[in-house]
Amino acid sequence: MSIVIYNTLTREKETFQPLEEGKVKIYVCGPTVYNYIHIGNARPAIVFDTVRRYFEYRGFDVQFVSNFTDVDDKLIKAANELGEDVPTIAERFIHAYHEDVSALGVRKADCHPRVTETMPEIIDFIDQLIAKGYAYEAEGDVYFKTRAFEDYGKLSHQSINDLRSGARIEIGEKKHDPLDFALWKAAKKGEISWESPWGKGRPGWHIECSAMAKKFLGDTIDIHGGGQDLAFPHHENEIAQSECLNEAPMARYWMHNGYININNEKMSKSLGNFVLVHDMIKEHDPQVIRFFMLAVHYRNPINFSNELLESAKTGLNRIRTAYENVKHRLSISANLAQNEEKWTKKIEELRQDFIREMDDDFNTANAIAVLFEAAKEANLYLQEENTSTTVLSAFIGLFEELTGVLGLTLTKEEELLDEEIEALIQERNEARKERNFARADEIRDELRAKNIILEDTPQGVRWKRQS
Repeated sequence: MSIVIYNTLTREKETFQPLEEGKVKIYVCGPTVYNYIHIGNARPAIVFDTVRRYFEYRGFDVQFVSNFTDVDDKLIKAANELGEDVPTIAERFIHAYHEDVSALGVRKADCHPRVTETMPEIIDFIDQLIAKGYAYEAEGDVYFKTRAFEDYGKLSHQSINDLRSGARIEIGEKKHDPLDFALWKAAKKGEISWESPWGKGRPGWHIECSAMAKKFLGDTIDIHGGGQDLAFPHHENEIAQSECLNEAPMARYWMHNGYININNEKMSKSLGNFVLVHDMIKEHDPQVIRFFMLAVHYRNPINFSNELLESAKTGLNRIRTAYENVKHRLSISANLAQNEEKWTKKIEELRQDFIREMDDDFNTANAIAVLFEAAKEANLYLQEENTSTTVLSAFIGLFEELTGVLGLTLTKEEELLDEEIEALIQERNEARKERNFARADEIRDELRAKNIILEDTPQGVRWKRQS
C-alpha cells in the first residue's frame, strides 16, 4: 500500500513519491508569536504532528521544520501597547506555544527557526532576487516583481489578470505594480530593525518562510503545509520568490487544513468567539481536544461547540474503557488457546484497515472509526467464557499502536497528592529566585503533564486540577 496525498497545487490525490527514498522533508508555517494561540492555530499543529507520526509509523525518516514569526507588525504593536521590546514579547509567547501544544500531544519540530535568527539568509535571498531581476529597491523598501513569475496564481488557481483587478497601491507604498509584494520594509522611527544593503529595516512576511525552508531543508522539499488561509497570498508568494531564485519547485506536495467555526460562525475577535488554547486546556482534557480535531478529516471545516467537545470526550472514553477492560482481564486470565487464530486474524485486519484509511490522505476520521470497531471487537471478545493472554495482549498492542500514531493517550497520568504538588511548586519558586528558569519550566511542564495548572497571581502561585 502507498500513501496518497491531496495536493492543493494540482487539486488531485497523488501517490506520495519522496524526493529521497525513505525520507520526508516537511515544512509547516508556524504562528506569529504576539499572543497565545487560538484553536485555529492548534489545528495545523495537531494535523501535521499526526502526518509526521504516520510517516514515521510507515518507516520514513522525517525531517520536520516549523517556524516562528518573531518580528512583524503585530509584534511591534503588542510591544508598544505593553511597553516591552519585541524579543521579550516573542520569547514569552514562544514558551507559551510550546507549553500549550505540548499539552495537546504535539511534539516539538526537529527545528523551530525564528525570523530574527535567520536574518543573514533572508537578506542574501532578497539580494539574489534583485540581482536576477525579480525584485527592486524603492527608497529602502524592496518589492518582488510578481508579473516576472509566469506561474503566479498556480497554487490558488487564480488568473494574475483577475488578481490585478482587485489590487491597489496603498498610501506610502512605492511599488511599481499593485500585485508586487514587500520583501523588505524600511524601518520606521523607533521600530526594531536590521542593517541591510538597502538601509535599516525588517523582512516582509512571505520571504521568511522561503529563506528558512531553503536553509534547513533545501531548494525543494517534499511537503509544505499550513492552514487553508495561508494558501493565498502567503504560500503563493513563497512559491513565486523561491522558484524564481532556486529555479526548482519549492515543494512537491502542498497540504492545507480547513477552517474552524465556533457554533456555526466564523471565529473572529469582532464576534467575541475567539477561543484561546491556553484557556481551553484549563477547562478540558487536552487529549479530548486533540481527539475532537482528529475526528474530522483535516481538509474539512470543523464546527466547534461545547456539545461536540462533550461528544468527543464520550468517544475517547469509549476507546479508553475498552482498553482498560482488556488490561484488567489480562491480569487475571489464563493462557487458553481457544479461538486464538480467529481473533488474532481479526486484530490484524483492524490494523490493516487503519493503515488503509491513513494511507488515503491521512483520513483520521475513518481511522478513529477503526478504533471504535476495535473497541467493539475487544468487548465482544471479553464476553467469551475463556480468554487467551495472547489475544488480550494483541488487543492491548493494537490499541497502543494505533492511538500512538494519532498522538492519543489511553490512560490518564496517576494523580499527584496535594502535598507533592505543593513541594514541586515550592521547588519551582526557589528555582525562579535563583534564576534557574530551565528547572522552573521543567517543573511547570511536569505538573501540566499530570493535569495540574499553575496560575501566577499577585498573591502567589495557585494551582488546580484539570478535568
